[in-house]
Amino acid sequence: MDVQLKRGLLEACVLTVLSKEDSYGYKIIKDLSEHIKVTESTLYPILKRLETQNCVSVYSIEHNGRLRKYYTIEQQGKDKIQDFLDDWASLLTLHKFVQEGANSE
Repeated sequence: MDVQLKRGLLEACVLTVLSKEDSYGYKIIKDLSEHIKVTESTLYPILKRLETQNCVSVYSIEHNGRLRKYYTIEQQGKDKIQDFLDDWASLLTLHKFVQEGANSE
């Protein structure tokens, strides 16, 4: 899979998980694992990039004597999900057009 496409897909998946509820790294990995394999070394750079892009914000809560970082989706993150879905729909339309053209020859 193209690196840029995979990167966009993973970002959209992470944002979609966060659109349901605020979450922390391990739980995000667990939630995604039912659908796509993501490791910590993949997830945390994505979260940092999304934070830098103002798609998510971060806050900490103490849990068992340690601070746990929680991520919450921001409006830019919601917009990014919609942009991805729009691009995906365009890609599917193009694929269908190409397939129909190949089948008519």
